[in-house]
Amino acid sequence: MPSLYQALSSLERSGESGALATIVRTRGSVPRHAGCKMLIYPDGGIVGTVGGGEMESRVIAEAQAAIVAGETRMMHYALVDPGAGDPGVCGGEVEIFIEPVVHTPTVLVVGAGHVGRAVVHLAKWLGFRVVVADDRPGYAGEEQAPGADGYLPVPIADIPRQFNFGHNTFVVLTTRNMGLDVAGLPALLDAPAAYIGVIGSRRRWAKAVEMLEAAGMPRETLARVHSPMGLELNAETPEEIALSIMAEIVMVRNRGTGEAMRWKGVAEEVAPRA
Repeated sequence: MPSLYQALSSLERSGESGALATIVRTRGSVPRHAGCKMLIYPDGGIVGTVGGGEMESRVIAEAQAAIVAGETRMMHYALVDPGAGDPGVCGGEVEIFIEPVVHTPTVLVVGAGHVGRAVVHLAKWLGFRVVVADDRPGYAGEEQAPGADGYLPVPIADIPRQFNFGHNTFVVLTTRNMGLDVAGLPALLDAPAAYIGVIGSRRRWAKAVEMLEAAGMPRETLARVHSPMGLELNAETPEEIALSIMAEIVMVRNRGTGEAMRWKGVAEEVAPRA
């Protein structure tokens, strides 16, 4: 069994998520005291303990919810009267701070062509962790797509077996043809990613949707996909298209609107009146 700090370090290296629960205040008789910590994984597995029993079970459930929400929580538990809903009878009180351990936002670029390479460069500059996947020999590598944090030389359908998706993962399919999208998307759409985007025109995506629905993919599932992806910039070059894509990803991540921030007050004041 690794120590708690070894487990935290492993989470950071792997890009997986978790939550750290720390007892920050106690009063009276309690199973464990301030400073004790427990790491909780999304599946409910733990390293360490905050006291066991019903209280710990509640902390695990709260931690799992915090991982999904990406928000901290402060929990207060009285250990006095189980009949009133308390999780114990020790007689004291405990306050536990739950902090999601969310990995660095990751952009998974599927397809290392001209646009894919531009996305890699821009995403790294913006501070994202970047992983590149491509089924073509030599494309998923440092020479073709320099600067990425990881490379997956595999078909799209095999990516979930080699990549840890999370709620802070942004998937960008800059593939070379629609056939790859249709063949690979079903394997990605079950992943808990924050964003899945597919490059191409509206006509290309409409045709892909038609083929995926014919293969049994529900329209509600396909509604997760951003396609054509990106914000409307009239982008033409690979770099401009990458800017459009990353602008939408930043918008989704930060819950923005994508609207122009220009203050309209001055324009309205000087506009000619009829």
